[in-house]
Amino acid sequence: MNYLGEPDYRHGTPQTLGILVTNLGTPDAPTRSALRRYLKQFLWDPRVVDAPRPLWWVILNGIILNTRPQKSAAKYASIWWEEGSPLLVITKRQQEGLQERLSASVPGPVKVAIAMRYGNPSIAAGLDELRRAGARRILILPMYPQYAASTTASTFDEVTNTLRQWRWVPEVRFVMSYHTDPHYIQSVANSIREYWAEHGEADHLLFSFHGIPQKYLEEGDPYHCFCRATARLVTEKLGMANDSDRWSVCFQSRFGKAQWLTPYTQETIKGLPAKGVKSLHVVCPGFSADCLETLEEIADEGEEDFLHAGGEKFGYIPALNARDDHMDAVAAVIQQHIQGWPEAQSDYDGESLRQEGERARERALAIGSKN
Repeated sequence: MNYLGEPDYRHGTPQTLGILVTNLGTPDAPTRSALRRYLKQFLWDPRVVDAPRPLWWVILNGIILNTRPQKSAAKYASIWWEEGSPLLVITKRQQEGLQERLSASVPGPVKVAIAMRYGNPSIAAGLDELRRAGARRILILPMYPQYAASTTASTFDEVTNTLRQWRWVPEVRFVMSYHTDPHYIQSVANSIREYWAEHGEADHLLFSFHGIPQKYLEEGDPYHCFCRATARLVTEKLGMANDSDRWSVCFQSRFGKAQWLTPYTQETIKGLPAKGVKSLHVVCPGFSADCLETLEEIADEGEEDFLHAGGEKFGYIPALNARDDHMDAVAAVIQQHIQGWPEAQSDYDGESLRQEGERARERALAIGSKN
């Protein structure tokens, strides 16, 4: 095997702390061909579709990839921004916000890069960006507050698969979940209060999280419990935790015919008007950035379903995106996980390390090193 090496490595090169912020991914364009590439990568991941490979290969390549890309492309086109994919544009803004905060708060040099589990920029590209920046310690932060094997663990798989190909493997830490982090919970509650301040409170507040197959829960995936915990903590902040008529939890984006986590978001939205709910607000705390599943599935389709079923007023509360309190919360999560690394130490002395690096290079050159 040919490992990715560093033949041009220069002894004494300063080291950097690397932060890789990841999200699910996006097609490169709202076109059929781009969606076909994206869906092929996404749906072939066994963490996403845990089915026998030979049978699933036939279904995926023989049916799904010949029918679904065109429909998905039309949906993406309906929410595509002038700057590009909403998810990618927002993730870049998050990168900028985190870089600004960490550069100001971390004593040593720090570099924030972004990557997508599927599509571009790839995880391999993001890790390589950090490698080229001199990162020998890397924190991986999947922007999924609630752990799920199909999202967080899939990111772990791809990170480790990439690093297996490196000659010099960095020290790595991985954030698995931050679903109960007080700063994150507070930022969700803040976003809801601000929306209420502008639009008034609705009869009902619906927490919609992305769904997963029911069998994943039965096999030990904690995602369902983590989502419920997040919703409970947010409602406690809002002072409505004990008023079950005012809020509920549901799960969206069901794929295929298998049983997924219930109640389903679409069925819940359609059924609320019959229960006397005339106004509805939906918040999606599991999505750190707005994307197809929030902008099209909830903000557009959800509103249409609610009004068609007899509801009178619908509102989608935007994802946290690059809000200041969200970026503060994520920066705090990062700070917790980098403790003990040299760049995070209060006594970090960049000049002393630079001088030691120069002495190390002199010693290396003295014994025959080319660099």
